[in-house]
Amino acid sequence: MIVGIDIGGSTTDAVLLRDGEEIIVVTIETGDPLAAAAGALGKLLSTAGGKLADIQAIAVSGGGARCLEEVLFGVPVIKVPEIHAIGVGGSSLAHKSSALVVSLGTGTALVSVEGERIEHVGGTGVGGGTLLGLARHLLGVTRLDTLEEMASQGDLSRIDLTVGDIAGGPVGIVPASATASNFGKVRSDPTPADKALALINMVAEVIFTVSIMAARARHHQEIVLTGKLTRVKRLRERIEAVHPRRGESFLIPPYAEFATAIGAARAVIQSVAS
Repeated sequence: MIVGIDIGGSTTDAVLLRDGEEIIVVTIETGDPLAAAAGALGKLLSTAGGKLADIQAIAVSGGGARCLEEVLFGVPVIKVPEIHAIGVGGSSLAHKSSALVVSLGTGTALVSVEGERIEHVGGTGVGGGTLLGLARHLLGVTRLDTLEEMASQGDLSRIDLTVGDIAGGPVGIVPASATASNFGKVRSDPTPADKALALINMVAEVIFTVSIMAARARHHQEIVLTGKLTRVKRLRERIEAVHPRRGESFLIPPYAEFATAIGAARAVIQSVAS
């Protein structure tokens, strides 16, 4: 058995792979990286009913991985670069040998995968941290599920300025319904629900735009979304509702939330196999 652990800024994900395929996952809050890794490992073994002696290696990735030593509870620790883990995790979960993998974490990372070639294309600071930070500041909301529930009652027409609002109709290839300015129409008193929906919409549109530009620059047709934000239904719906003119498609594979931890574990398996 191989354990993969992704020690992020706010949460730590851990996965257990048996024979490289069967997946068991857990998530805990991140505090001290070492304590987070130990806690995630303990919770994982408890959930799986496994023993420490059954684990061949612990693959770690994410920002907190640098704080771990080479051995944890007697098990070898192998550090996997986060970009490589993102690429392996997203592409393997989606069963794609060529794709742009987009990791929706605290920020957003863009990773190009072409077979065994995995490269960091770039990214944006707009991501889950942005969404929660603005939600906390504007609405006093600290949980994504609370924000999403509020957004279900929102009306974007009270917040966002559309192309149709400005031009009276479409402009060139841009439809009238396209956003001309996020939060550009706030003149009256929008409700908290309106603001919640507008926040999710803004983050989704930024992610969509940078993903499409990166995919076209690297000639990818498939865009694989991974990370915690993939569980936000309104964000998924907003991205999936857009149909790029050049035929790119967005995919959210099973276990997308745990792609980096899974990628770290599978990267170690691949290195042993080779």
